Amino acid sequence: MRRYKVSVTTAADGTATTYTPRFDGKIHSIHYLKDGSNGYANGVDFTITAEATGENIWTESDVNASTVRYPRAPTHSQAGVASLYAAGGTAVQAPVGMASDRVKIALAQGGASKVGVFHVLVDNR
Repeated sequence: MRRYKVSVTTAADGTATTYTPRFDGKIHSIHYLKDGSNGYANGVDFTITAEATGENIWTESDVNASTVRYPRAPTHSQAGVASLYAAGGTAVQAPVGMASDRVKIALAQGGASKVGVFHVLVDNR
């Protein structure tokens, strides 16, 4: 595993966009740590994507506290049909893979000049 720690400070309008370094591997988890003294306003919105393709990794609105997510993407057959665990069942999901790409972290409604930290854990075996 490898950890990419990204500190994100919002602008006066409560928005921010920043990136991890480039990496190769599968995203294992993303940890958001709310700063104890100058954290984002309650209700901050996250849009976290792959920079090169725009693939969604984690989108969540109205986040109030530190949290951890284990993002996964739905899988498909060679015919483009969604893979399911059982007929009409839950989608089969797999970790999001990245190849020489960066994770783009975009925030909205975070409050002026507020701080948070994101830890992106990557399985790069």
